[in-house]
Amino acid sequence: MTGLTTILIVVGLFLLGGVYSFWKQKMSASLITLLAIGAVMCLVAGIMRLQGVWE
Repeated sequence: MTGLTTILIVVGLFLLGGVYSFWKQKMSASLITLLAIGAVMCLVAGIMRLQGVWE
């Protein structure tokens, strides 16, 4: 696993934690949506790099 792949997956998981935290605090739906989209994009990019799609 390369450094960038690790960083993408860790950042994606960190953002997912933020989504959960903001949801529990009843923050605005638009902020939660943007954070969730960013988390999913990081996780997908990290997983695709892990699978060797982007090398």
